[in-house]
Amino acid sequence: MCRAQRRLRLFAAALTLSVAAASAAVPRIGERAPALIVREFNGRTFDLARERGRVVLVSFWATWCSPCHAEMPVLQSFYGRFRRRGVTLIALSIDRAASRVSVERALSGFTYPAALARTARVDGFGEPLAVPMTYVIDTHGVIRARLLGGLTGVTARQLRDAVRPLLAAAQRPRR
Repeated sequence: MCRAQRRLRLFAAALTLSVAAASAAVPRIGERAPALIVREFNGRTFDLARERGRVVLVSFWATWCSPCHAEMPVLQSFYGRFRRRGVTLIALSIDRAASRVSVERALSGFTYPAALARTARVDGFGEPLAVPMTYVIDTHGVIRARLLGGLTGVTARQLRDAVRPLLAAAQRPRR
């Protein structure tokens, strides 16, 4: 085996290990949602553990992300329509803490809860794989979907399709 082949194998092994480590840290569908405690821009503390009994959307975004801006009105409309039915939302900006003013400016006109991910006291979600990305968590605290926004952000249909069955299941009597 020549030197170039050994280097290529070492590089491939290192890449495989780093991808495996990154994917191991990513919360998975069907698993209990990780802990999340963060101070919202309005001063309230969002604690995911306290949201049991509600369907929760944890949406990661950034000010430099065009699809994130495209989905913000969709999130606002969805939150406005479904929060009385047992849905809550926290939008977590992955921007640096120094960008707080830019983040707050981008959020002007939107009423859903938001915070800087980097200021979280506890964040078991870690860095998202991509933005925009939204986790859908059921009333028992289990991740049921991970919606990637693509080029246009998450759609109202994607949100409805992920959330409606969870709300229906929560309203069925337990046996």
